[in-house]
Amino acid sequence: MGEAVAVTETGVGADRGVAGAAGRRLPRVRGFAAWPAESTAKQEGKALRQSVSRGAHRLLDPDAGRPGAVSAVEESNAGRIPELTPIRVGRMAATPFAFLRGSAGLMAHDLARTPVTGIGTQICGDAHAANFGLYGDARGDLVIDLNDFDETVHGPWEWDLKRLAASLVLAGREAGADEDTCRAAARDAAGAYRRTMRLLAKLPVLDAWNAIADEELVSHTDAHDLLGTLQRVSEKARANTSGRFAAKSTEAVADGGRRFVDAPPVLRRIPDAEAAAVAASLEPYVHTLSEDRHPLLARHAVHDVAFRVVGTGSVGTRSYVVLLLDHREQPLVLQVKEARPSALVPHLVTAGFATPDTEHEGRRVVLGQKRMQVVSDILLGWTTVDGRPFQVRQFRNRKGSVDPAALAADQVDDYGRMTGALLARAHSHSADPRLIAGYCGKNEELDEAMADFAVAYADRTEADHVELVAGIRAGRIAAEPGV
Repeated sequence: MGEAVAVTETGVGADRGVAGAAGRRLPRVRGFAAWPAESTAKQEGKALRQSVSRGAHRLLDPDAGRPGAVSAVEESNAGRIPELTPIRVGRMAATPFAFLRGSAGLMAHDLARTPVTGIGTQICGDAHAANFGLYGDARGDLVIDLNDFDETVHGPWEWDLKRLAASLVLAGREAGADEDTCRAAARDAAGAYRRTMRLLAKLPVLDAWNAIADEELVSHTDAHDLLGTLQRVSEKARANTSGRFAAKSTEAVADGGRRFVDAPPVLRRIPDAEAAAVAASLEPYVHTLSEDRHPLLARHAVHDVAFRVVGTGSVGTRSYVVLLLDHREQPLVLQVKEARPSALVPHLVTAGFATPDTEHEGRRVVLGQKRMQVVSDILLGWTTVDGRPFQVRQFRNRKGSVDPAALAADQVDDYGRMTGALLARAHSHSADPRLIAGYCGKNEELDEAMADFAVAYADRTEADHVELVAGIRAGRIAAEPGV
């Protein structure tokens, strides 16, 4: 399913034509750059410093009308399965970093009141430090990149970078790092973002576009202290497959095949009608994939469907695992996960960005992910179940992640540099890296401002966490700890 591309006519008009390489007069072609360019993207980015200085990004509005932590969590629970929301609240109450992970909407409210340059790109919307990880590509190799796109939308690049920087301070504090180290991690993440964007701006477009996050990233970001941690995560990720999950979570049935077994509250069997609705939704899902993927799925049969509770921010949404078996009864597990509207959408207008016209929330997530990753899941698609939008993807596709709150103190800044570089590469797919690089510049003014913001926002999040815990103890909101 293609997507229309809107292109603004700038430079030489289509009716006048442009000079080709051989001196021919060629028409201006929609969807392609004008030639010759009337100005450079780098110059345009640099000019934006006159309206929004790089140092302005340290500002954090006190905002007297800001919703309280309990109110914000209650609002974000709307539309979720009621019996599961106490699990979500309990997970958010565990630590300030966990609170940040579940409060993308509250932070978007705050970010909408901070300076923005107006440069738009496809943003993750939830680019905290725990949303980067390893996953397998079609060849069996492991790639490290952003790996959660529930909140993805076209918006300000600064929002992702500020969320990453603030999360690094909180993760560092939880890991026991001193305050200088935590601030350095945020500063180094912004610095790696800035330097990587400058590097991508200098490369030929195809080289920049296809820059894959692999072992060279460690050298580029001087993250050598992470090598041992990444190796351990990689080894664990390679074993994190559909086969291993199915071996633990299914049992053989008398008439052949396998079925899921209850493991409450995380995994549970569902009524036949609900399972049938999810299974039936796979037929339209197939048509959201490119046709070369169809024979792969056609060699698998649908055997069972179960409900599975997902991570902190998504707890309470509808999420299913579907067991597929091939002719040798080898499993392939798909996840069919409800796609709710991005929590950032209500705040985009405040920041001067248009509210997106979303055709299907699952489609939004899938296209956003493909725009930001160099390599994406080959079975990534979307569907609708009982009128609700869902995304579909492989489950346990050799996925692994670094827990930033469990890193050694001397690894936190290395992790910050690596994730900052990854974020820049992801943004460069939908925004011209020359434009952002022109704004960010060569010196560390932006890095220092982002670090100041990150520390201030981490302090605010710790206060929010205290308020949530107090609200739980006072009985204002229900929480189920330790799940």
